[in-house]
Amino acid sequence: MSGESAADFAMKGDVGVVTLARPPHNLLDAQTIVGIVEAFEGAVAAGARALLLQSGLKHFSAGADVSMFAAGGERPALSPMQALARLEAVGVPTVAAVRGVALGGGFELALACDFIVAAHSAKLGLTEASLGLAPLMGGVQRVVQRAGAARGKEIAMFARRHDAATLGQWGILNLVVEQEDLAEASLAFATQLAQGPTIALGAIKQIAAQTTSGGLAAGDAAQAEALRPVLESEDMQTGTKAFLTSGRPTGQFAGR
Repeated sequence: MSGESAADFAMKGDVGVVTLARPPHNLLDAQTIVGIVEAFEGAVAAGARALLLQSGLKHFSAGADVSMFAAGGERPALSPMQALARLEAVGVPTVAAVRGVALGGGFELALACDFIVAAHSAKLGLTEASLGLAPLMGGVQRVVQRAGAARGKEIAMFARRHDAATLGQWGILNLVVEQEDLAEASLAFATQLAQGPTIALGAIKQIAAQTTSGGLAAGDAAQAEALRPVLESEDMQTGTKAFLTSGRPTGQFAGR
């Protein structure tokens, strides 16, 4: 890690680990958000088969730096919404490991990942309404996507800090663990994804995204194109051959 950027990556096996480090609370300004995008895309270019987004500080992120949205401020080259769309578009599975607080833009950043693993002690929320604002980086859409309209509106309108156990029950978090286990558990979660059939997982991600944005018909329409590289992949040949030979699937995939 270079130490010059608020977000950079290091490889741990096949997992690209992106660590946020913008003291004191990982506030997200335009430069930091672009740095996260570049770290994600750089890790994939370096061969990462899954990505893990974590914090090197006490908190995941206390939110967006509100000066980023100030009237008359310098317009960033990449808007926060565009940046989160780029994060979601990377072709490998992404996991956010949340500890401390993930509030406002910090929660929205986690929601842009495919999976969220959180410490039991973490507090997460879309708190913008308490400032007279609404979530500015797609948080409403993403909590509605995960938990439904009623829960999504509750989270955004009441602007509360929610405990991880509650958000796990609501389907927003994938896994809740003790804080001392977060680093190991989140890396294990990402590693299991990295050991899977990368092309097939990318196709699943693409179909899910199309279904989320356009409904079942859009997902059905996207399926044939998304599955074409899967059917031509070495992973499929390896997996089907192993199953036909032994009656059991293989756990070894080349990612091709």
